[in-house]
Amino acid sequence: MAEDFFYWVALNLTPGVGSTLFKRLLDRFKTPEAVFHAPVKELLKIEGLGEKVAEGIRKGPLEKAVERELKLLKEVGGTIITLKDEIYPERLKTIYDPPPLLYVRGELKKEDALAISIVGSRKTSPYGRWITEKVSQDLARHGVTIVSGMARGIDSVAHWGAISGGGRTIAVLGCGVNVIYPRENRNLFGQIIDHGAILSEFPMGSPPEGGHFPKRNRIISGLSMGVVVVQADTGSGSLITAGYALEQGREV
Repeated sequence: MAEDFFYWVALNLTPGVGSTLFKRLLDRFKTPEAVFHAPVKELLKIEGLGEKVAEGIRKGPLEKAVERELKLLKEVGGTIITLKDEIYPERLKTIYDPPPLLYVRGELKKEDALAISIVGSRKTSPYGRWITEKVSQDLARHGVTIVSGMARGIDSVAHWGAISGGGRTIAVLGCGVNVIYPRENRNLFGQIIDHGAILSEFPMGSPPEGGHFPKRNRIISGLSMGVVVVQADTGSGSLITAGYALEQGREV
């Protein structure tokens, strides 16, 4: 865990600082701690950073908010991985806007570099479920980690397939790692923690808001060598994931 860990969380919680702006600040100031100590006129030189955000940074880290965040994470046995940590997934680092930090429940391992994402429709046919389970099981048996979004339908079947195949699986959430969504996946949620990891870039307790899911999808594709899409409607989240995958140079 990074030494200036407190500042990573503080910067991540600063209103207006998204993943792209966080990366620009890191590129310029090298550490989140240095960002908080930077003069406002230097902060304003960063592309996309306005006076309101600069003022928020200048006020300094909100200690109570950071302490609360870390307390909530500790309560569920989670950890945080920052962009500078060795265990941070190498492939994810290479995307345009990698999440500056990942909340993790379970464990990321080096062998997760060998990963394939399987995503698809929430409304599935029997054939869609069958083929998803078969593909994820077979890949898991060959040491491939299955990445998906733990949504109803194809995503859930993909996670279960990996687990029944004796392999590893990673779920990327569009909410905080202490929020189980959908609720009926409570059992699956626990199994994923035991057989891989639950990941999110969103702060603790973040609800599953609509805008979170497209952002989440770039992580699903970013972690993987390629993306398998099973049954997806036009304009669906699965096709958004496939679009990110193509932008990131992944196989679809």
